[in-house]
Amino acid sequence: MEAAAGLFAARPADAVTVSEIAGAAGCVPNQITYHFGSKDSLFIHAAFALMLRDAGRIEGAGSRMTTAAAFRRAIARTVLVTPSLPVVINALAVARAKPQLGAVVKGHLSLLFRMSERYLERSLDLRGWRIERSSRQEVRTFWAAAFGAILIAQSGYPGTQADLDLAGTLTIRERD
Repeated sequence: MEAAAGLFAARPADAVTVSEIAGAAGCVPNQITYHFGSKDSLFIHAAFALMLRDAGRIEGAGSRMTTAAAFRRAIARTVLVTPSLPVVINALAVARAKPQLGAVVKGHLSLLFRMSERYLERSLDLRGWRIERSSRQEVRTFWAAAFGAILIAQSGYPGTQADLDLAGTLTIRERD
């Protein structure tokens, strides 16, 4: 997984071969396809592994903030520059084209959402902040906007991150 993640982080999935992954991992190609079923399945697993690794950086950015507004901005800014996010977007596109991989994506998205909800709830409890909807809605709305922002950026549409208000999708507020 680590070898594949490193290769997929550096190059598009279609530019990486199973033989190359096997060589980097010190195994034979059949072991990879036996365990993961296909290179596309491994790509999805590796993309989300990269994202979960980057989650610590995202959480770290938020944990240093003392106001709800600063927290929203820090989380949004960090997510938009997270190197694994475009890799995850590409993995979602692969899964969209191959419905048999839907269960793999569902499992990884569920984990990402659960981890994000727990982090949000801990942050709210620690600081006494509130949100205007359920933590489930808060997290899913935020990630959907983040994925959409990357898709728009990858499409070649002109603009910068400053044109987006990803922080505005978060309803985290100070207690009244």
